[in-house]
Amino acid sequence: MNKAIISSEFQLLQDRICKALENIDGSSLFVEDKWEREEGGGGRTRIIQNGSVIEKGGVAFSMVEGIVTDGMKTQMGIKGNEFFATGVSIVLHPSNPHIPIIHMNVRYFELDNGDYWFGGGIDLTPHYIIPNQAKEFHIGLKKVCDKYNKEFYPKFKNWADDYFYIPHRNETRGIGGIFFDHLKPNSESSKEDIFNFCIELGDTFSILYKYQVNCGKDILITNKQIKWRNLRRGRYVEFNLVNDKGTKFGLVSGGRTESILMSLPANASWEYNYLPINDSKEKQTLDLLKKGVDWVMLKKS
Repeated sequence: MNKAIISSEFQLLQDRICKALENIDGSSLFVEDKWEREEGGGGRTRIIQNGSVIEKGGVAFSMVEGIVTDGMKTQMGIKGNEFFATGVSIVLHPSNPHIPIIHMNVRYFELDNGDYWFGGGIDLTPHYIIPNQAKEFHIGLKKVCDKYNKEFYPKFKNWADDYFYIPHRNETRGIGGIFFDHLKPNSESSKEDIFNFCIELGDTFSILYKYQVNCGKDILITNKQIKWRNLRRGRYVEFNLVNDKGTKFGLVSGGRTESILMSLPANASWEYNYLPINDSKEKQTLDLLKKGVDWVMLKKS
């Protein structure tokens, strides 16, 4: 399995995800923006906006290659002169605050010295955390992980808790999910196994999100909830611009800025020292934004 095959399969994955999301939204279609990178490679950024469910979302495929810059060496700690990177990245911002923000990406990185690895992750960022929905999300992820390696879910779940964390707020971005990087073949997993895991995770994405959408799409919303949604989006923006390594890598590697920043919502808010009322749903959500919650074993309410 070489880089050309992996890149081609990632493009097909993008096609399947976009089709599934158009069906979930029911009214809006993706618009594609093909682009080329002067240093090598290019991609297809697909945007969906102002739909019945999705206010703004993107599903991007990229395949870039070129010289390993000093910035990349510093940021990633890699050794090599040339690199190849390909992947699919998704972020969806729904209009209804009772539907969560969701992110996923799967990626492959290869150096001219023969080193290579896979990475990726998926996490859910509810504006209002509903424990039963969080449980179902994590159960779905665990099923995919367990199919390939029983150690994947606990390891990648803890990794996600640490990765999707906003240290200057002392809170997690949402309810986490799984995150992995520098995943390579070993005695238990071949390169093809890891690749298949990435593809299956990608195909599971729309199934998991459809469940979340169906739980919240028909709930009536208030202006107060819209305000809270925008404040939570503000925290999402903070993480992506300040803490997210993927965003930083894209920028230091000379990636396409518009595609990198497609993850940002159309509208977000910041209010000075906003403090939700005790015992409110907003306060209950803040209290659950912490590491180490065992969502799979959570008792259903």
